[in-house]
This record gives sequence, structure tokens and C-alpha cells, in this order.
Amino acid sequence: MAYNQNGQVPLMQPQGSNPSVGLAVASMVLGICALVLACCVPYIPIVLALLAVILGGISLAKKMGGTGMAVAGLVCGILGLIPAIIIVVSGAAILSSLSGI
Repeated sequence: MAYNQNGQVPLMQPQGSNPSVGLAVASMVLGICALVLACCVPYIPIVLALLAVILGGISLAKKMGGTGMAVAGLVCGILGLIPAIIIVVSGAAILSSLSGI
């Protein structure tokens, strides 16, 4: 262990966060939110999932870092988009069939 002039262990300087993984983190967070909200809230998960897919795609295309998080955002976004669209379409079909009565 390295000691300074006073015989004390120097404090560790915090590493600066890598700003290039911001899109990957945002993609992952939005994808997880879309996946969680897909069965509960009608329209919000569609927007969140689309943003997750777009941000994950940009992060992967530019090779910015955080590849695993970008892929996780893409997968969660796609998996959240599927049930959200099914719920919105089935809800619209139900409402249109009720209005015909």
C-alpha cells in the first residue's frame, strides 16, 4: 500500500463516469419501465418501448460502450412493445364492438 508524506493512506479519487454509456443506460431503464408497465397502463409503455429501442439502436450503432445495457434495453423494449400493442388493439376492438350494439 502506498503512503503519502504524513504516513497516511491517500484517499481514493472517484473515477469519472463514462458519459458514452448514457444512451445505453437510458435504453435499459426505459425498456425495463416499458416491460413493467406493459400490462397495466395502456399507451405509455408504447412510447417508452419505442424510445428504448431507438436509444439502444443508436448506442449500438455508434459503438459508444455499454453494449450489454444497450442490448438489454433493446430486448426489454421489444418485449414490452408486444403486449402493449396487443392490449391497445384488443381494447380498441372491444370498444368498437360495444359501440355497435
